[in-house]
Amino acid sequence: MTLLKNDFKLINSLRQKKYRQLNKLFIAEGVKVVNELLNSSIKVEKVFATSEFSTNIPTNKLTIINDKDLKKLSALKTPNKVLGVFKIPEQSEINYSGFTIALDKINDPGNLGTIIRLCDWFGVQQLICSSDTVDCYNQKVIQSTMGSITRVNIIYTNLQDFLEKTAVPTFTADMDGTNVYNTDLPKEAVLIMGNEANGISKEIRKTVTNKLTIPRFGNVQKTESLNVATATSILLSEFRRGAI
Repeated sequence: MTLLKNDFKLINSLRQKKYRQLNKLFIAEGVKVVNELLNSSIKVEKVFATSEFSTNIPTNKLTIINDKDLKKLSALKTPNKVLGVFKIPEQSEINYSGFTIALDKINDPGNLGTIIRLCDWFGVQQLICSSDTVDCYNQKVIQSTMGSITRVNIIYTNLQDFLEKTAVPTFTADMDGTNVYNTDLPKEAVLIMGNEANGISKEIRKTVTNKLTIPRFGNVQKTESLNVATATSILLSEFRRGAI
Protein backbone atom coordinates (compact mmCIF):
# COMPACT_ATOMS: atom_id res chain seq x y z
CA MET A 1 0.00 0.00 0.00
CA THR A 2 1.28 3.48 -0.87
CA LEU A 3 1.93 5.89 1.96
CA LEU A 4 0.03 9.15 1.80
CA LYS A 5 1.82 12.48 1.99
CA ASN A 6 -0.30 13.31 5.04
CA ASP A 7 1.04 10.21 6.81
CA PHE A 8 4.60 11.48 6.48
CA LYS A 9 3.55 14.95 7.55
CA LEU A 10 1.73 13.74 10.66
CA ILE A 11 4.48 11.39 11.83
CA ASN A 12 7.20 14.00 11.32
CA SER A 13 5.15 16.56 13.25
CA LEU A 14 4.71 14.18 16.20
CA ARG A 15 8.45 14.30 16.83
CA GLN A 16 7.80 17.73 18.34
CA LYS A 17 6.09 18.16 21.70
CA LYS A 18 3.75 20.96 20.60
CA TYR A 19 2.27 18.80 17.83
CA ARG A 20 1.96 15.78 20.12
CA GLN A 21 -0.03 17.95 22.51
CA LEU A 22 -2.07 19.51 19.70
CA ASN A 23 -3.01 16.17 18.13
CA LYS A 24 -2.95 14.19 21.41
CA LEU A 25 -0.92 11.51 19.62
CA PHE A 26 2.52 9.93 20.00
CA ILE A 27 4.78 7.53 18.09
CA ALA A 28 6.20 4.16 19.07
CA GLU A 29 8.44 1.86 17.06
CA GLY A 30 9.53 -1.76 17.13
CA VAL A 31 7.74 -5.06 17.65
CA LYS A 32 8.02 -5.25 21.44
CA VAL A 33 7.06 -1.66 22.24
CA VAL A 34 4.18 -1.53 19.75
CA ASN A 35 2.79 -4.90 20.90
CA GLU A 36 2.93 -3.76 24.55
CA LEU A 37 0.93 -0.66 23.60
CA LEU A 38 -1.55 -2.63 21.47
CA ASN A 39 -2.20 -4.97 24.40
CA SER A 40 -2.76 -2.08 26.84
CA SER A 41 -5.62 0.33 27.49
CA ILE A 42 -3.91 2.97 25.32
CA LYS A 43 -5.87 3.43 22.10
CA VAL A 44 -4.25 2.97 18.71
CA GLU A 45 -4.69 5.56 15.98
CA LYS A 46 -2.75 3.94 13.14
CA VAL A 47 -0.15 1.23 12.59
CA PHE A 48 2.31 1.18 9.69
CA ALA A 49 3.91 -2.25 9.36
CA THR A 50 5.66 -4.57 6.97
CA SER A 51 3.95 -7.82 6.01
CA GLU A 52 6.14 -9.67 8.54
CA PHE A 53 4.42 -7.97 11.49
CA SER A 54 1.56 -10.02 12.92
CA THR A 55 -1.34 -8.14 14.51
CA ASN A 56 -5.08 -8.49 15.10
CA ILE A 57 -5.97 -4.81 14.91
CA PRO A 58 -8.80 -3.74 12.56
CA THR A 59 -7.79 -3.29 8.91
CA ASN A 60 -8.86 0.37 8.95
CA LYS A 61 -6.13 1.01 11.54
CA LEU A 62 -3.41 -0.89 9.66
CA THR A 63 -1.35 0.16 6.65
CA ILE A 64 0.97 -2.48 5.19
CA ILE A 65 4.13 -0.87 3.81
CA ASN A 66 7.48 -2.04 2.49
CA ASP A 67 10.84 -1.78 4.25
CA LYS A 68 11.82 1.24 2.19
CA ASP A 69 8.79 3.25 3.32
CA LEU A 70 9.21 2.13 6.93
CA LYS A 71 12.76 3.46 6.84
CA LYS A 72 11.44 6.80 5.59
CA LEU A 73 9.02 7.00 8.51
CA SER A 74 11.38 5.70 11.17
CA ALA A 75 13.67 7.61 13.52
CA LEU A 76 15.62 4.42 14.27
CA LYS A 77 18.85 3.44 12.57
CA THR A 78 17.47 -0.06 12.12
CA PRO A 79 13.65 -0.01 11.88
CA ASN A 80 11.96 -3.11 13.25
CA LYS A 81 8.87 -4.03 11.20
CA VAL A 82 6.39 -1.56 12.68
CA LEU A 83 5.65 2.03 13.65
CA GLY A 84 2.51 2.86 15.57
CA VAL A 85 0.66 6.09 16.27
CA PHE A 86 -1.22 6.05 19.58
CA LYS A 87 -3.58 8.36 21.43
CA ILE A 88 -2.18 10.12 24.50
CA PRO A 89 -4.40 9.03 27.41
CA GLU A 90 -5.99 11.41 29.86
CA GLN A 91 -4.00 11.92 33.07
CA SER A 92 -5.10 9.95 36.10
CA GLU A 93 -6.07 11.69 39.31
CA ILE A 94 -3.23 12.11 41.78
CA ASN A 95 -3.00 9.63 44.64
CA TYR A 96 -1.53 11.35 47.70
CA SER A 97 -0.90 8.11 49.59
CA GLY A 98 1.24 5.02 48.94
CA PHE A 99 4.73 5.14 47.45
CA THR A 100 5.47 7.65 44.69
CA ILE A 101 8.49 8.75 42.67
CA ALA A 102 8.56 12.49 41.93
CA LEU A 103 10.87 14.05 39.33
CA ASP A 104 12.08 17.64 39.38
CA LYS A 105 13.11 18.85 35.91
CA ILE A 106 14.59 15.65 34.48
CA ASN A 107 15.88 16.64 31.03
CA ASP A 108 17.27 13.49 29.48
CA PRO A 109 14.75 11.23 27.67
CA GLY A 110 16.87 8.15 28.37
CA ASN A 111 16.88 8.86 32.11
CA LEU A 112 13.12 9.34 32.19
CA GLY A 113 12.54 6.16 30.19
CA THR A 114 14.79 4.17 32.53
CA ILE A 115 13.04 5.57 35.61
CA ILE A 116 9.65 4.57 34.14
CA ARG A 117 11.01 1.03 33.67
CA LEU A 118 12.28 1.06 37.26
CA CYS A 119 8.82 2.09 38.50
CA ASP A 120 7.35 -0.84 36.58
CA TRP A 121 9.95 -3.27 37.95
CA PHE A 122 9.56 -2.19 41.56
CA GLY A 123 5.77 -1.87 41.44
CA VAL A 124 5.59 1.92 41.73
CA GLN A 125 2.26 2.74 40.14
CA GLN A 126 2.51 6.54 40.17
CA LEU A 127 5.24 8.79 38.79
CA ILE A 128 4.82 12.53 39.39
CA CYS A 129 6.71 14.83 37.02
CA SER A 130 7.28 18.55 37.32
CA SER A 131 5.85 20.54 34.43
CA ASP A 132 9.38 21.17 33.08
CA THR A 133 10.41 17.51 33.05
CA VAL A 134 10.94 16.06 29.56
CA ASP A 135 7.73 14.86 27.87
CA CYS A 136 7.13 11.16 28.55
CA TYR A 137 5.64 10.84 25.04
CA ASN A 138 8.91 11.95 23.45
CA GLN A 139 9.78 9.04 21.14
CA LYS A 140 13.16 8.46 22.82
CA VAL A 141 11.39 8.09 26.16
CA ILE A 142 8.80 5.72 24.70
CA GLN A 143 11.50 3.54 23.15
CA SER A 144 13.59 3.35 26.32
CA THR A 145 10.61 2.33 28.48
CA MET A 146 10.28 -0.87 26.40
CA GLY A 147 6.54 -0.91 27.09
CA SER A 148 6.65 -0.07 30.80
CA ILE A 149 4.86 3.22 30.09
CA THR A 150 1.66 1.18 29.76
CA ARG A 151 1.84 0.12 33.44
CA VAL A 152 2.83 3.34 35.22
CA ASN A 153 0.55 6.33 35.85
CA ILE A 154 2.58 9.37 34.80
CA ILE A 155 1.24 12.73 35.93
CA TYR A 156 2.63 16.17 35.09
CA THR A 157 1.79 18.81 37.66
CA ASN A 158 3.12 21.62 39.83
CA LEU A 159 5.54 19.61 41.96
CA GLN A 160 5.54 22.04 44.87
CA ASP A 161 1.75 21.95 45.12
CA PHE A 162 1.82 18.15 45.11
CA LEU A 163 4.42 18.00 47.88
CA GLU A 164 2.51 20.48 50.02
CA LYS A 165 -0.63 18.34 49.77
CA THR A 166 0.88 14.90 50.34
CA ALA A 167 0.55 13.44 53.83
CA VAL A 168 3.39 10.91 53.56
CA PRO A 169 7.06 11.65 54.36
CA THR A 170 9.24 13.01 51.57
CA PHE A 171 12.79 11.92 50.73
CA THR A 172 15.46 13.03 48.31
CA ALA A 173 19.03 12.10 47.43
CA ASP A 174 21.66 14.41 48.93
CA MET A 175 25.41 14.08 49.42
CA ASP A 176 24.97 15.34 53.00
CA GLY A 177 22.03 13.08 53.82
CA THR A 178 21.85 10.07 56.11
CA ASN A 179 23.30 6.77 54.91
CA VAL A 180 20.47 4.96 53.10
CA TYR A 181 21.83 1.59 54.25
CA ASN A 182 21.46 2.61 57.91
CA THR A 183 18.01 4.19 57.59
CA ASP A 184 14.63 2.63 58.34
CA LEU A 185 12.50 3.50 55.34
CA PRO A 186 8.69 3.65 55.38
CA LYS A 187 6.39 1.77 53.01
CA GLU A 188 4.55 4.98 52.11
CA ALA A 189 6.67 7.91 50.96
CA VAL A 190 7.55 10.26 48.12
CA LEU A 191 11.06 9.89 46.71
CA ILE A 192 12.07 13.05 44.83
CA MET A 193 14.84 12.87 42.24
CA GLY A 194 16.30 16.01 40.73
CA ASN A 195 17.77 17.46 37.58
CA GLU A 196 20.85 15.73 36.11
CA ALA A 197 23.11 18.77 36.56
CA ASN A 198 21.60 20.70 39.46
CA GLY A 199 19.62 18.24 41.60
CA ILE A 200 16.31 19.37 43.05
CA SER A 201 15.48 23.06 43.01
CA LYS A 202 15.83 25.30 46.09
CA GLU A 203 12.05 25.69 46.35
CA ILE A 204 11.47 21.93 46.34
CA ARG A 205 14.38 21.31 48.71
CA LYS A 206 12.68 23.46 51.35
CA THR A 207 9.67 21.13 51.41
CA VAL A 208 11.62 17.87 51.76
CA THR A 209 11.66 16.33 55.23
CA ASN A 210 14.34 13.63 54.77
CA LYS A 211 17.65 13.47 52.87
CA LEU A 212 19.40 10.24 51.92
CA THR A 213 22.88 9.59 50.62
CA ILE A 214 24.30 6.56 48.82
CA PRO A 215 27.79 6.21 50.29
CA ARG A 216 30.85 5.79 48.10
CA PHE A 217 32.99 2.71 48.76
CA GLY A 218 35.84 3.26 46.29
CA ASN A 219 39.29 3.94 47.70
CA VAL A 220 39.88 7.06 45.62
CA GLN A 221 36.35 8.50 46.06
CA LYS A 222 36.65 11.09 43.29
CA THR A 223 33.33 10.34 41.61
CA GLU A 224 31.18 13.42 42.17
CA SER A 225 27.76 11.83 41.78
CA LEU A 226 25.71 9.00 40.31
CA ASN A 227 23.53 9.20 37.22
CA VAL A 228 19.98 10.06 38.34
CA ALA A 229 18.52 6.82 36.98
CA THR A 230 21.25 4.76 38.68
CA ALA A 231 20.66 6.55 41.99
CA THR A 232 16.91 6.01 41.63
CA SER A 233 17.41 2.26 41.16
CA ILE A 234 19.55 1.98 44.31
CA LEU A 235 17.18 4.01 46.46
CA LEU A 236 14.11 2.20 45.12
CA SER A 237 15.73 -1.14 45.94
CA GLU A 238 16.30 -0.02 49.53
CA PHE A 239 12.74 1.27 49.95
CA ARG A 240 11.33 -1.99 48.59
CA ARG A 241 13.68 -4.12 50.68
CA GLY A 242 12.21 -2.57 53.80
CA ALA A 243 8.69 -3.18 52.53
CA ILE A 244 9.11 -6.97 52.09
